[in-house]
Amino acid sequence: MDNVDLNVLRQITQWVAAGHRVVLGTITRTWGSAPRPPGSTVAVRDDGLIAGSVSGGCIEDDLIDKARGGVLAAGVPKVIRYGIDADAAHRFGLPCGGLIELVLEPVLPRTRLDELLARLADGQRVRRVLTLATGEVSLQPATDTDELALSDTTLTTHHGPHWRLLLIGAGQMTQYLAQMGTALGYQVIVCDPREEYAEGFAIEGATLLRTMPDDTVRDLRVDGHTAVIALTHDPKLDDLALMEALTSEAFYVGAIGSRANQAKRRERLKEHFGITDAQLDRLHGPVGLKNGARTPPEIAVSILAEVTAVRYGFRVPEPVAVKAQAAVEAGCVT
Repeated sequence: MDNVDLNVLRQITQWVAAGHRVVLGTITRTWGSAPRPPGSTVAVRDDGLIAGSVSGGCIEDDLIDKARGGVLAAGVPKVIRYGIDADAAHRFGLPCGGLIELVLEPVLPRTRLDELLARLADGQRVRRVLTLATGEVSLQPATDTDELALSDTTLTTHHGPHWRLLLIGAGQMTQYLAQMGTALGYQVIVCDPREEYAEGFAIEGATLLRTMPDDTVRDLRVDGHTAVIALTHDPKLDDLALMEALTSEAFYVGAIGSRANQAKRRERLKEHFGITDAQLDRLHGPVGLKNGARTPPEIAVSILAEVTAVRYGFRVPEPVAVKAQAAVEAGCVT
């Protein structure tokens, strides 16, 4: 669950507390091109006010009409589909043959959203099982398998941070990365044993660890849902984290520093820690997309953009500066 959907749940509890009837919609399946993936949520208030999205506008408009007509907020959950034929696909902004399937769930005390939010605030990952025939909900500890599942009788969703972002060093760059990473739905963990840096670090939603970086990577059991980024510029700390991260299943491993420093780092990791060439090829350094970023927040954006691309299996090619390319095309540079 990302922060967009978490905010939808929070908004629902506020609306219910104010006396409104609300319906929670969850995308369960999509076919063809869809604006948002399965698990995404939308909330519709009885007066038509909406939070979140499932299609970018067209389906939401239909849900608003239904809410104002009083046909959504009563009874038990229902499964509805939008799209399928060309006329409906065109009406709801879907490609021909596209389909979005939703479970619409009237929000009542049995929905247990307050309890779910309390568990999420404690950092728990939660498996939520909705019984379609009755609307009853059970909350259970999440499992390693966290895919959404819709059967004839239940809808199972998983909530809480599943992707982790481990940042080595609590300096200025980390402040921006931690804030942005939290907004992207990562469980952000910051490791810095240095008292002068860790003492003043405080980012809401981020956990600060004072252990040594190599111990931290091992203790966290870094897996394929974890990104590790070394940010201290201190080889005594960064190299310790990298030697463990590069031999782990982390989906992304990066380190800040110039190309010259990266070359020296690779030599150290290979000669002193036994990191292989294949493992070193996994290291993103200099870290981040090359987009001309200069300030700490700009660099943080470039780093998380690269992490996002790697997470979804995309490779962004090395960019060409517009001014330099223009000079080549004008014949000024060969």
